[in-house]
Amino acid sequence: MKDQVRSGWTGAVLVCGKCSKKLGGGFGAKGKASLAKALRSEPGFGKGRKAAVGVVEVKCLGICPRGAVTIVDSRAPGCWRIVPAGANVEALAGQLSLPPSSRT
Repeated sequence: MKDQVRSGWTGAVLVCGKCSKKLGGGFGAKGKASLAKALRSEPGFGKGRKAAVGVVEVKCLGICPRGAVTIVDSRAPGCWRIVPAGANVEALAGQLSLPPSSRT
């Protein structure tokens, strides 16, 4: 049995599953997809180990904003983001794919 598996990830985005469940969607072209699913469909993001940036849905991050989802970028763990329902996922993906030092 292997004790390691290589991955192409340069980082991971943790998406709060409890926030996503409370919203019941709110993202994507028709506004029916969860944030994790919408992010995974963006170029360079995915849940497989061959993606450039992994998107992982976790249980609860403990922030619980109304009408929004909390995410954490593993490359910048000191700054958690609160993404309101209906936010532009393409723009968010563009910001998350930038190096942490060049983000605004």
